[in-house]
Amino acid sequence: MNVPTVIAYVGLGSNMGDVIGNVRRAMSRLRRIPQTSTGRQSSLYLTAPIDSLGSDYVNAVVQIHTHLTAEELLKELMVIESEFGRTRPFHNAPRAMDLDILLYGKQRIEADDLVVPHPKLTERAFALLPLLELDPLIDIPGQGPGQKFIKSVSGQRISKVKI
Repeated sequence: MNVPTVIAYVGLGSNMGDVIGNVRRAMSRLRRIPQTSTGRQSSLYLTAPIDSLGSDYVNAVVQIHTHLTAEELLKELMVIESEFGRTRPFHNAPRAMDLDILLYGKQRIEADDLVVPHPKLTERAFALLPLLELDPLIDIPGQGPGQKFIKSVSGQRISKVKI
């Protein structure tokens, strides 16, 4: 299928092992997805787990330009997660790498295995704030300007990683 270039945003998170190294390696690995190139990358953020167990997370968002469909991109992200040893013993289990499609162009997708915009994007500081760092004026399809959700995530602990 010949898909025109789509700008998508991928959220990355790790709370097991070398979390900073994991996120950096995953950012690098995204560059090797076929028919895809990476654009801007957010800062790394340290965040408290929400609805999950384990240590604090390191999170980031990467802008990508892809000719893959959203479903093909999801499959590639799942391959990368498995390369990091990702297993799913229970919902929101600690993980060395978690990759999520936050946005895929201006599309809204509701499939069994993929919902875009990511259903928790506007409720999670660890996804919303790095996304807004990359594009402060971004519009969340079907929901409006991303900026309008900042107040609703303001109580969540998040800070830029100082390197």
